[in-house]
Amino acid sequence: MANPAKYLFIASMDVEPDKLDIFNEVYDKEHCPMLRKVPGVVAISRLSLEPLKLSMGGKVMDIVAEGEPNFSAFYWIESPEVLVSKAWADAIEEGRWPEQVRPYTKNRRHVLRKVMEPSG
Repeated sequence: MANPAKYLFIASMDVEPDKLDIFNEVYDKEHCPMLRKVPGVVAISRLSLEPLKLSMGGKVMDIVAEGEPNFSAFYWIESPEVLVSKAWADAIEEGRWPEQVRPYTKNRRHVLRKVMEPSG
């Protein structure tokens, strides 16, 4: 079955430690549910950074991603136009996110990737 999401938008950030509880609560209960309703949003996943050990070239290595934000959200979307739609713009300003969470985030990164389906 073909993936309807042709793009992956990644929003990554750190949050001030004393705001971690409200960050997670608002992200899970308000921010993601609102953004899931935006036409063209196929799915959303949240991720947190974890320590990485990797076997490569016959060695097990500790991989340290210097400066990498601790939290990411993956937004699987149908097109880049989703991110500039009125529905998206409205959804990211709803709820407690703009005033009670966004000001306490830092090291923010936003990346758009085009999905490349493997052939064969």
